[in-house]
Amino acid sequence: MTLPLVATVILNTNRRDDTLACLESLQRNSYARQLVLLLDNASTDGSVEAIRAAYPAVQMIALTENLGYAGNNNVGIAAALAAGADWVLVLNEDTLLAPDCLEQLMAAGEADAQVGVVGPLVFHHDEPALVQSAGGTLDRYWAAQHIGQNAPLPPSPGGALAVDWVSGCAIMVRRAVIEQVGMLDERFFYYWEETEWCVRARRAGWTILNVPAARLWHKGVQRDYKPKPSVSYYNTRNHLLMLQKHHAPVDAWLVTGGRTLRTVLSYSLRPKWRAQRAHRDAICRGALDFLSARWGRGPY
Repeated sequence: MTLPLVATVILNTNRRDDTLACLESLQRNSYARQLVLLLDNASTDGSVEAIRAAYPAVQMIALTENLGYAGNNNVGIAAALAAGADWVLVLNEDTLLAPDCLEQLMAAGEADAQVGVVGPLVFHHDEPALVQSAGGTLDRYWAAQHIGQNAPLPPSPGGALAVDWVSGCAIMVRRAVIEQVGMLDERFFYYWEETEWCVRARRAGWTILNVPAARLWHKGVQRDYKPKPSVSYYNTRNHLLMLQKHHAPVDAWLVTGGRTLRTVLSYSLRPKWRAQRAHRDAICRGALDFLSARWGRGPY
């Protein structure tokens, strides 16, 4: 019996060393049938030359314009489907996989034909025993939360768990899901796109799983992570786009609007939050761009 083909899509923008380390961890993986597609976003740090020299089997795709996490990765997803991939893994370049990570993801995904999306247990790279994400939830007001964030791994983490979404740093999607619900929504550009993808999959009847036996370490978000104003902008605009696209109930709109207004007022009026005024401005611009239907790459 032929193993299903896993195509991994990695986006690199001047992250040569991180990307090389990620590729090394993929090469060490025990899953036998995989293809790696490397999207390069006009890097100037020697990434292309170094990757070609170290990993000649990796298929390189040069991007002609920056379409963000969503649009850029869609180029790779389309190429993966054209290559016959049965599963597509969208993987951040700043991640390191345990040697059996792909094998564990595939075992969980192939065990049930209704499983459409799987994700690993993600740990902080700088605190490798501390969980960054064990999948995510959407509460009744459509606020997103990582499960187990910043907590130590339980002694017996258990088996695969059905979740609402999985972290975009490593999200593996069945081909049939992409063919049914489409690729990432490029209007989001960056932030909320993987959550919205999972919502579409779940609404189409697919199960989303977090697989604790599949381990991965992510460098990008430390426990003391302090996001830039750009995150506030895309989080505000794209959260509202998510509510609109999926016809969220009135109470979700009211709670989201109330929380946004409270944050803006706090950042404007309370002396302790004066340093956050760049974030206040970003939140306001995000809300205005939502109302004006300005999508894709924003001003940040």
